[in-house]
Amino acid sequence: MDTARLSRFVSGLWDEEIVPRLVEYIRIPNKSPMFDKDWKAHGHMDAAVKLMSDWAQSKLAALPGSTLEVVQLEGRTPLIYIEVPASGAGDDTVVLYGHLDKQPEMTGWAEGLGPWTPVLKGDKLYGRGGADDGYAIFGSLAALLALHEQGVPHARCVILIEACEESGSYDLPYYVDHLAARIGNPSLVVCLDSGCGNYDQLWLTTSLRGMTGGNLTVQVLEEGVHSGDASGVVPSSFRILREILSRLEDPETGTIKPKELYVEIPAQRVEQAQHAATVLGGDIYSKFPWTAGMQPVTKDLPELVLNRTWRPQLAVTGIGGIPPLDSAGNVLRPFTAAKLSLRVPPTLDAKQAGQFLKQLLEKDPPYGAKVSFDLEKDGSGWNAPALSPWLAEAVDEASRNQFGAPATYMGEGGSIPFMGMLGEKFPKAQFLITGVLGPHSNAHGPNEFLHIPTGKKVSAVVAEVVAKHHAQGARG
Repeated sequence: MDTARLSRFVSGLWDEEIVPRLVEYIRIPNKSPMFDKDWKAHGHMDAAVKLMSDWAQSKLAALPGSTLEVVQLEGRTPLIYIEVPASGAGDDTVVLYGHLDKQPEMTGWAEGLGPWTPVLKGDKLYGRGGADDGYAIFGSLAALLALHEQGVPHARCVILIEACEESGSYDLPYYVDHLAARIGNPSLVVCLDSGCGNYDQLWLTTSLRGMTGGNLTVQVLEEGVHSGDASGVVPSSFRILREILSRLEDPETGTIKPKELYVEIPAQRVEQAQHAATVLGGDIYSKFPWTAGMQPVTKDLPELVLNRTWRPQLAVTGIGGIPPLDSAGNVLRPFTAAKLSLRVPPTLDAKQAGQFLKQLLEKDPPYGAKVSFDLEKDGSGWNAPALSPWLAEAVDEASRNQFGAPATYMGEGGSIPFMGMLGEKFPKAQFLITGVLGPHSNAHGPNEFLHIPTGKKVSAVVAEVVAKHHAQGARG
């Protein structure tokens, strides 16, 4: 395979067709069902599916025998299912995965930018969902089209694009079961929904933290009362909530207290964290939009990597029962609620962690307050199986060809529920998990962007690895 020709083909396709389609995709406010309960009536998800499937269908003529179907199970979000037949001998299968649903708007976008306002600035495309991960279907097909353009053989490929990932992929297991006979038994899974430590080389995701979370509510009164009358008599619901949270998290260090929420970190992952810290240096923390004077929790770089990838951490992502500042009177409020997002280690059972969390927070309520923790979600993490020598060699060579630097390995702090599920269903499969979410790309937050050169290079890497996968299969 001529890798320079491969790069030119992929780059041209991105410039001429993919970027313009992503611009239109960003305009569609197809928020995930968790954030838009009336998603079906609003029609935005169907519009995003149509945009992607129309483009994909237009390219399948160049991939003989390929088929595309929008699968729609009753009461569930749609799924784009594409089959591309093998162009060489063998009966192996590669699964390529991505999603098209989006996180909600979030505040704080810079002037001229917005979640549904696509803006091209240099090599960055701003707007919600381009990098997380609307580009996946385009990048996957670009890789296969590039192989066909040179007549390079590949195994049968199945592309799955779901519309529920940002809500925990609760629809996806039904589709995987529904399509099990058609999907087959893949030996390689490619997922383009992950991050990268920098834009200078290929980053392989070795693990993903799980997550559990829900709404913690502390109620002390049936209605609000004058704070001058009640304070000192009625305990503050906010203070009680703060006290309860201290059972879980050390308020001074942010360390999660219960040993039940930790696992032993594998030695290989510790070594990889140390190497990633050496490669990234201060970029591990400088990539974040710090306010002036702020510092990370520690300057020990490998510890920061492990904190982010293998240790439990709490984020309070929402508050209820508290009025905005400009309408906050002198009232002792009846309740305070907080939405909790607890990241848990990759190999910890998230369902059990959620049950433990509920018991921890609800037991022995101070002053007899009404305390409830309503679990909203739980999803276990994932720890990648050992990389086969052929795949380790393939990704390193592809990274050198496309980025000019060797591949690097690091866990990710977020979750991709699909990985754990597929890891259980296909325990012998190899996994190539990567993505374009690098420094400042800010997925889920304001000013999210897609770094277009990295999107192109990742697409070309996928092409190289899929080709090597077929060659390995031919060698048995």
